[in-house]
Amino acid sequence: MRKLIPFGLLLAGLAACALNPPATGPDRAERRISADDMLRHIQQLASDEFEGRAPGSRGEQLTVDYIRREFERLGLEPAAADGSYVQAVPMVGINSTPSLTFKVGGQELKPLRSMEDYVAWSARPVEKTRVEASELVFVGHGVQAPEYGWDDFKGMDLRGKTLVMLINDPAIPDPANPSRLDPRMFKGSEMTYYGRWTYKFETAARLGAAAAIIVHETGPAGYPFDVVRHSWGHKNLGLADSKALLHPPVSAWMQQQSVSELMKAAGFELAALKQAALSRDFRPVALGIQARIDVSNRVEKLDSRNVVARITGSDPALRNEAVVYTAHWDHLGIDTALPGPRGRQIYHGALDNAAGVASLFNIARAFKALPERPRRTVLFIATTAEEQGLLGAQHYVGQPLLPLDKTLLAVNIDVLNAYGRTRDLRIIGAGRSDVDELVVREAQRQGRTALPDAYPELGSFYRSDQFEFAKAGVPVLFLKAGTQVIGKPEAYGGERRHDYVSHRYHKVDDVVEEHWDLSGAVEDLQVLFRVGLSVANGDRRPQWRPDAEFQRPGR
Repeated sequence: MRKLIPFGLLLAGLAACALNPPATGPDRAERRISADDMLRHIQQLASDEFEGRAPGSRGEQLTVDYIRREFERLGLEPAAADGSYVQAVPMVGINSTPSLTFKVGGQELKPLRSMEDYVAWSARPVEKTRVEASELVFVGHGVQAPEYGWDDFKGMDLRGKTLVMLINDPAIPDPANPSRLDPRMFKGSEMTYYGRWTYKFETAARLGAAAAIIVHETGPAGYPFDVVRHSWGHKNLGLADSKALLHPPVSAWMQQQSVSELMKAAGFELAALKQAALSRDFRPVALGIQARIDVSNRVEKLDSRNVVARITGSDPALRNEAVVYTAHWDHLGIDTALPGPRGRQIYHGALDNAAGVASLFNIARAFKALPERPRRTVLFIATTAEEQGLLGAQHYVGQPLLPLDKTLLAVNIDVLNAYGRTRDLRIIGAGRSDVDELVVREAQRQGRTALPDAYPELGSFYRSDQFEFAKAGVPVLFLKAGTQVIGKPEAYGGERRHDYVSHRYHKVDDVVEEHWDLSGAVEDLQVLFRVGLSVANGDRRPQWRPDAEFQRPGR
């Protein structure tokens, strides 16, 4: 892996390249980060009472009030422009009812079932969207990446077409070791932004496509089709009218088996087309399938909120600079179509991300326990609508409360380690900035090792709020739990993660469990606290590495 080599050298040269020595007095302060306190907040925010914390719902009002009261109780100052703890985030909510029919040679094919075979919606805030007689074109992974000499479109005019696209990046075998992926192409096994569903819909919109269908496969996507159903099969949100610009008129995911049967009816084999799509020479394939898509939308305006608080910096020359901590408060609300009692219809979102909000509170407790305030301002943002496309973070970046060019670092927290202390922790997006050096140092202080992402193929760097800050040029930090759990078999950490993704992630079963052990989460948050404190008090600004895809504007 290309990224792992410099990261390994970084470990060896840590003493020489650390950004700043740790600030004085953090030891007592970091002990204010408490597993019991975190658990108390998670239990409340993930309770049935909070109704799954959907933006625009009664659950949002309860959640925002809870966070505001806790920020106030902790002695944090309100950070919004109007002197409150609330930053308004105007949105539009869209409930889509789709119908897809396909014809081959004038013959209508067997109807597909919405929410079973596919999930489709329109992000356009209009009541009706219709796609008539749109030809399906298979475009491989839907990637245009000049730095890799890759173009899946080859100049084909795709206006009005329905694009069928594979999820993730092209998986190119390494010629020297065919069992591994080529590290020179799309970062080997690490997903790039080209592999992300957002890139694929954005590209389809830019090319003037009428619709885009992403072929769902659990492995390359990183989650089962249930996650697609629960994430996009109900109300979809956008920032005012802006989300429509990032999508074609109709967006869809379709089960791999359904796509395979559709192609077979037209004389194509999906497996053969997937293999062809692994070549630079691949050209779009017109499938001879005509699509008719009707989407009825129920559109409503929706007012949501980020909750914002701060500790103003103590240095008059630096207090207009900031370190930002973010965690999204929202989850997926209630689905009354699910069977069972009300508690089985609520997406509780205990780890995702009541745990992150509880983390914000505890890191704020640590900062407030310092003998003196940091030199720079520390800003805490509980964001809305992360589950709907990082919308709260996107809105904040568009309307920041402190200038982005004076925001030195954005630290995001999304899902905690609930299975105990680990010998390692994982830096998501390792190798992109010199913030890694601070994480390595603080992990070593705990007797732990900071390592790159254990599952780089999932593209986690692009899937949470830190990505919006990174796109705007702000260096970011996003940690995930280590995999080497102390006192457990070697495979235990990976097994627990797999169990969570398979059985709880974006399901009603993401609840507080008796066997949780948050001691490892405490250590992870202590690292985040110390890194943020070091930047807030330090003399050097964190920097992107020269080969990172993100840089500050004007660099």
